[in-house]
Amino acid sequence: MRRRLAGALSALAVATLVVAPSLPAAAAADPTPADQLETTTPIKHFLVLMQANHSFDNYFGTYPGADGIPADTCMPTDPEVPGGDCVQPFHLEDQAIAPMSQSAAVFAEQFGGGAMDGFVSAFTHFGGVGKQPMGHYDDRDIPYYWNVADNFVLFDRLFTSAAGASVWNHMFWVTGTAGNPVADELPETSLDVPTIFDRLQAAGVSWKFYVQNYRPEITYRTPGSGNAAAQLVRVPLLNFDRFLDDPALNSHIVDMSEYHQDLQDGTLPAVGFMVPSGASEHPPGSIQAGQDFVRSLVDGLMTSSSWDTSAFMWTYDDWGGWYDHVKPPSVDEYGYGFRSPGLLVSPYARKGHVDHTTLDFTSQLKFIENNWKVDSLATRDANANDITSAFDFSSPPRETTLLGTSREPTAPHSNPSNVVYLSYGLAVLALALVLAASAMRWPRKISRKEAA
Repeated sequence: MRRRLAGALSALAVATLVVAPSLPAAAAADPTPADQLETTTPIKHFLVLMQANHSFDNYFGTYPGADGIPADTCMPTDPEVPGGDCVQPFHLEDQAIAPMSQSAAVFAEQFGGGAMDGFVSAFTHFGGVGKQPMGHYDDRDIPYYWNVADNFVLFDRLFTSAAGASVWNHMFWVTGTAGNPVADELPETSLDVPTIFDRLQAAGVSWKFYVQNYRPEITYRTPGSGNAAAQLVRVPLLNFDRFLDDPALNSHIVDMSEYHQDLQDGTLPAVGFMVPSGASEHPPGSIQAGQDFVRSLVDGLMTSSSWDTSAFMWTYDDWGGWYDHVKPPSVDEYGYGFRSPGLLVSPYARKGHVDHTTLDFTSQLKFIENNWKVDSLATRDANANDITSAFDFSSPPRETTLLGTSREPTAPHSNPSNVVYLSYGLAVLALALVLAASAMRWPRKISRKEAA
């Protein structure tokens, strides 16, 4: 019996073309220290984290300077009824969040053949959540993330690799392919496509896969259920026989605690992939808990000896059912899917830069392949843009800047679909100018108490 991890899915039978299908043998132990490896950029340590289930507009739709929610947005409750009821974007505040499906079938209904008009109506068929898909957060809810965007790089055209849920997207993240070409679910048997870790291992480039609350006994052979089964989605390597049976490979899959130990010991690998467990931000989980988790990882890197040669990037594995207004490009039979938030911190990252380069999860593979000179895995990563536009390698590395959760000055919080507040604000400003002018024409005496 297959372990179905999403809702109704459309069966696809065409596999993604693999450029280099051969699987290299594991390299010898004790690879060259990361800082001594030849790279094409100053980045010697590249760390990537995959959080869960948020669209770009859900987190940064009101961020100044980004391609955010259009001003006239109002999503129809029934696209088949012209001029019917619609839902405007709104700030979620403390509203309780219900989990939403994000299957390929949900994507198809929300995408609406390119009309992008089914974000609310789709859930009349996939679990009633009312107007929730049109809700969004801002810096009152995720202030640290907005501080990162202010000081480093925010990507506003990073699309999820697959128009579906978590399995395909995690597979694209590590293999450049869908992994299981038939459906967005884990197969019962071992996967055998090449991964980026095979490439790195063969080239003698150090790597680790860090897993929060890692349970090594949970593999595709002993899948379990619930949170145990979720580990198999987040850690695709646990679905490969060779990563289970070969100690030279298996020893690189470790608990997240090793990340902090590596920072302390100065043994951070060249490439580190990271996945959460309870702090994934997957609705209805706490977005603040996820923010604190990410902050702890970034602060640990910033205060380590590895910071000057590092880059840390995080994304979200799928859009989670939330509204996003940008129509994803069609690159093959799998995707793209809707946009994911993506942020980059590095001493070489451009400051306060919104990067508009079209990317997907395989763009991280492309950067790794270019930086450490290893072969592409498949057609998708071979053709992807990488993330170098986010860096400024012409300047020396910036000093460490630990970011907190205060927002001063606070970024504007406007409903992008309601311009009446702007008119009201201008009226108030005009009145203030009139009063100020009046005060200048008729000065009054100032008491000593006021002057003190």
